[in-house]
Amino acid sequence: MSRIRLQDLQILLIEPSATQRRIISRQLEQEQISAVDGVGTRAEALQALQRTRPDLVISAFYYEDGSADELLRQLRADPAFSDLPFLLISSETRRAQLEVFKQSGVVAILPKPFTRAHLEAALNATLDLLSQEEMELELYDIDTIRVLVVDDSRLARRHILRVLQNLGIKHLIEAEDGKAAIERLQQQEVDLVVTDYNMPEVNGAELADFIRHSELHAHLPILMVTSEANDAHLSQITQAGVDALADKPFEPATVRKLLARLLDRR
Repeated sequence: MSRIRLQDLQILLIEPSATQRRIISRQLEQEQISAVDGVGTRAEALQALQRTRPDLVISAFYYEDGSADELLRQLRADPAFSDLPFLLISSETRRAQLEVFKQSGVVAILPKPFTRAHLEAALNATLDLLSQEEMELELYDIDTIRVLVVDDSRLARRHILRVLQNLGIKHLIEAEDGKAAIERLQQQEVDLVVTDYNMPEVNGAELADFIRHSELHAHLPILMVTSEANDAHLSQITQAGVDALADKPFEPATVRKLLARLLDRR
């Protein structure tokens, strides 16, 4: 699959303010993107989606007839749109309000107002998500790498799996929490563990501690994926023997660099 270009992107822009729609459309034009369908409400967005499936949805947080989290849940529950890239633009800063988007595998969350650099990074993450570009490693054949993906959010797990598959990783094992991950590790060998931090029963730090104190698995590189902003929690994560941290949303370009460092370090 060849890499899609920015100018080929078709975007559905949902923004209740006509002025803001014009501003964002103009910013997209500066990135050579002209195929933008702008709407102001959730109902109009759903009608537009029935006409044409875009490559990316860019959405404000609130509309007069609903909110972006309601729309995103509806899209994720529909097989036709469950993997549709979604980018949120919002001035919302409350962690609890944004957490649902981070756990749903959005491409990015842009602040309002956002810079051109913010937009470029989000658009490039979309291209990475839509394209397959196999990694090249010195010490591993990407076709044989076995990765255990651990996340209690099915949507977040599915997003991580999609990113890894686009990098050429074919052998992917899923676990819905740390307890299930330990069971998987006792049943089969893996080369890398990608795990969420916040999970019931056995969290990511506890899973990392189990791996580091296991004779069979202590060597495994661990990539922790977290939306945590709390310094105390981040300290716990790094002390648990984690090799690298990645933020949610899980950005393909960042993941590519981290995996190259983790897997080619020996």
